[in-house]
Amino acid sequence: MAALASAVVAAGAATGVMAAAEGGERTTARPDTTASPVLEPLPAVPTPSVSPSASATAPPSPSPTRTARESPAPAASPERPSRSAAQLTGLYRHPESQVLDWVRAHRDDPRRPLIESRIAAQPAAVWFPAYNPGAVTGQVRGVTAAAAAAGRTPVLVPYAIPDRDCGGASEGGAPGLDAYDAWMEDFAAGLGSGPVIVILEPDAIALSDCLSAGQRSDRFASLARAGRTLHAANPRAKVYFDGGHSGWHAAAKQAAALREAGAATSGDGIFTNVSNFHGTADEAAYARRVLAALGGPPGLGAVIDTSRNGNGAPEAGEWCDPAGRALGRTPTTDTGLAGIDAYLWVKLPGESDGCKGAAGSFTPDYAYELARG
Repeated sequence: MAALASAVVAAGAATGVMAAAEGGERTTARPDTTASPVLEPLPAVPTPSVSPSASATAPPSPSPTRTARESPAPAASPERPSRSAAQLTGLYRHPESQVLDWVRAHRDDPRRPLIESRIAAQPAAVWFPAYNPGAVTGQVRGVTAAAAAAGRTPVLVPYAIPDRDCGGASEGGAPGLDAYDAWMEDFAAGLGSGPVIVILEPDAIALSDCLSAGQRSDRFASLARAGRTLHAANPRAKVYFDGGHSGWHAAAKQAAALREAGAATSGDGIFTNVSNFHGTADEAAYARRVLAALGGPPGLGAVIDTSRNGNGAPEAGEWCDPAGRALGRTPTTDTGLAGIDAYLWVKLPGESDGCKGAAGSFTPDYAYELARG
């Protein structure tokens, strides 16, 4: 069976595993939830190269079946600023993460200066992988308020879609789409009024072939509602939908799914390469193909996870802390490339996929290797 892995982490204790999906070999090392900028542990997953011609057997569809329902017509939402990310401020670095904990506790370690300067000092995404309707608003507000006080833009990753990871190592999420919609309203209530980037549910679109047609349609309608909810709560939010990566689905197929999920009408563009290793040039070219196939509106852009793609993707099938990888472009909203809104570190480099250390744990040897390139 061709090995495929999703782009994110398990909310709890997850191990690096592979999951099958149509369209080639997708190797994403699953990120585990760890003590990261979130109050919850976050994912630790890479999505290495995929051979587009490889076939794969999809895992069985999740057992729960939902009743299809009509998506409510988009409510009139406040006028949003231009979709361009150029108006964003510098990116926010949360003061709590595994790498920062390690740096503070190992001042005399000879690896510390390089890890501190090249990894710990960089802004990275904050994941919210727990279905916690009573707590998520305060957790999100804690990050966005601190970012606003610093005059910076936070990157947030809501990761609680039902049937997450097709029942694989990162399984979990809300118990159903009604619950997810309500959780997303709670999430949005913490966004504040400042600039914020939202990476909406990694793998939720690219890794959806395991669902039935009805389940997929319901999920995509819920993602479209989520985009509208986020924008209604904060018109300055930039919401990016799951674009997979350049080694996975063909651009036309991914664009068709994105269109059904409301990316063109409820989002500001797409994200690619989350927790993966594909080179920036490949990802930028792929993102532009997807956006062209999506067909507008004008101004849609893409953000690319460059946290571990400095040396490009490893050999096909190598997904778990593969050797020879390196940090990619440092996070910025000034890429100099038309249509590419930002380079982001969505996956926190140095957190293991499960081979050099426990899945999701910060592993200094691995971090040092990435930092050295």
